[in-house]
Amino acid sequence: MTHEVVNQPPPLEGYDMFSQDRALAAALDREGAGWARSQVAEVGALAGGVALGWGVQANASPPVLRTHDRFGNRIDEVEFHPAWHMLMEAAVTRGLHALPWRAPREGAHVARAALFFVLSQAEAGFGCPISMTYSAVPALRHQPDVAAEWEPRLTSLEYDPRMVPAAQKRGALSGMAMTEKQGGSDVRANTTRAIPVNGGGPGGEYLVTGHKWFCSAPMCDMFLVLAKTDRGLSCFLLPRWTPDGVRNRFHLQRLKDKLGNRSNASSEVEFDGAWARMIGEEGRGVTTIIEMVNHTRLDCVIGSSSAMRHAVAQATHHAAHRAAFGRRLSEQPLMQNVLADLAVESEAATVAMMRLARAYDEGRQDQAQRTFARLATAVVKYWVCKRAPAVVGEALECLGGSGYVEESLLPRLYREAPLMSIWEGSGNVMCLDVLRAMGRSPEAVDAFFDEIALARGGDARLDRFVTDLRTELADFSNLEVRARRLVERLALAFQGSLLVRHAADAVADVFCGSRLTGDYGLALGTLPPGGDFASIAEAARPQIG
Repeated sequence: MTHEVVNQPPPLEGYDMFSQDRALAAALDREGAGWARSQVAEVGALAGGVALGWGVQANASPPVLRTHDRFGNRIDEVEFHPAWHMLMEAAVTRGLHALPWRAPREGAHVARAALFFVLSQAEAGFGCPISMTYSAVPALRHQPDVAAEWEPRLTSLEYDPRMVPAAQKRGALSGMAMTEKQGGSDVRANTTRAIPVNGGGPGGEYLVTGHKWFCSAPMCDMFLVLAKTDRGLSCFLLPRWTPDGVRNRFHLQRLKDKLGNRSNASSEVEFDGAWARMIGEEGRGVTTIIEMVNHTRLDCVIGSSSAMRHAVAQATHHAAHRAAFGRRLSEQPLMQNVLADLAVESEAATVAMMRLARAYDEGRQDQAQRTFARLATAVVKYWVCKRAPAVVGEALECLGGSGYVEESLLPRLYREAPLMSIWEGSGNVMCLDVLRAMGRSPEAVDAFFDEIALARGGDARLDRFVTDLRTELADFSNLEVRARRLVERLALAFQGSLLVRHAADAVADVFCGSRLTGDYGLALGTLPPGGDFASIAEAARPQIG
């Protein structure tokens, strides 16, 4: 009897991660993608079922670099566990990399966001090549002739991992290589050079030589890279194979030994006269590739929101089944405070993510939504990605020692959580980007506050917060020093507006009473008394069995 197992929760598996997420399901309808409900539910069931096992397997056997074959020939390939390929196939066949480009209908970006959100809860590592491929398309459209060749490959619903020329494949994937060791986010410090062949120019051929400190998803078929020409930093499409069927001079130096995201390969890469084609205008590489960066920043928001949701699901599930000191954890007031706080933070991230995705849909035809998305993406990316590590860490603590054990999945989630805040612009970079956007496009600020104003009169605390924020923005002294504070408050106003309009009264009340009034501690679980904590936590808990 010494091994009788009691007072342990059942495994949180075999459930639909979409249908059990009330905030996500409501946002899918509200933001214009109700037509995708059955598709998202199917992926939700996959993510809460067999895909959880794929995630475990892919992390237990991380990718391996094969620079040469057994005969000494340079091959520069990455070998993955079959579970990784299962995750990739699940994503590609369901259009997570291409849905808005294949079917640019109302709510297409929203539907894709929801699909990406639920599948990422099973394992986040597959998301990099999926996000890169999704984001490459709008950048390639700066060069229509090149886009005509590559877009059909990048939007195919067939996953083809073979290392052969893209023209021979059923579908292709894109990676990206911008940063270098001497510059990092300061890409204008890059030293990689591109020499024209046969005249060069937009769409023309170049030979690229240099070293990239981070190359995302090196197993892909093509990469968008930045390199300097005589006219400045320019954008290039660099494929793994040249048009005549020879392996391009794209050499993988090593795979990065990363804190998290370990199922995915990130690498250092050397270009030794690698063949490439220019995308967009010469000398305007940052302007061209920013189309890709904006979409990947949206995916950073999705990834962080997904991590928070999975963490909340694990914490609320555990607390509902685990007893201590004579009561279930979920019945104890202090734990209810923690769980409610986690749930509110997760829901605020989810509604912001889905509204942001709608701006990408509507921005196709609405200039105001394009300018709104430009500012809102930077604001929300900063704040939601900053909150993820704190939320995941607190959720892990709800499980106590069990949460610190790999089998709980939370350690993997915890290692993953900081990534989105670093990738595609760390916190300081995002805040400076917000200041630039506000300075260059005052209409973006107007569009942002027009969105917030839709909740005017819904909660006096929100109205006062927005009024004070307007006053703070009118003060131009020490803007850079104050940038994080300003961006945080912009994000809170945006989230507060969405929750006041769309969330349950209990959720909106707790959010406004803590985040907007100053009646809040420095740690999660410090909500002021009076909120309906038990109902908030219970609404966030997935129901299984």
